[in-house]
Amino acid sequence: MIMDINQVREYLPHRYPFLLVDRVTEITQGESIVALKNVSINEPFFNGHFPHHPIMPGVLIIEAMAQACGILGFKTVNKMPADGYVYYLVGSDNVRFKRPVMPGDQLKLEASVIKGKRGIWKFACRASVDGELACEAEIICAERKIA
Repeated sequence: MIMDINQVREYLPHRYPFLLVDRVTEITQGESIVALKNVSINEPFFNGHFPHHPIMPGVLIIEAMAQACGILGFKTVNKMPADGYVYYLVGSDNVRFKRPVMPGDQLKLEASVIKGKRGIWKFACRASVDGELACEAEIICAERKIA
């Protein structure tokens, strides 16, 4: 299933400048997701993060992977933010950065479910650019009902 930016916005409560998924190219509920983030020089963080050699902050790469995980979680349990639910990033393990992500790059975000139990999900994640690994991590998200 492919999701464009309008469909992505239905599954993520984030908005500019913190919406870090532009498109979903593949999704298998309960199993895996592949999503894209187009990294533009217009991103607000480039003004202050090594402005003479701009690179995407690592924490935002982790956040982008977590947002892809959130979409997969929502699709798997057939819920949406409009139903009063949110997926929180609650942990990251074994994080490793392998290459910088720069303006003009397209970040491919891949996540696979390791396990899910009582609203807590653990995912194996990879972020790559042109087939080259940029970051890998295990991401833990928690589904919560909000008031």
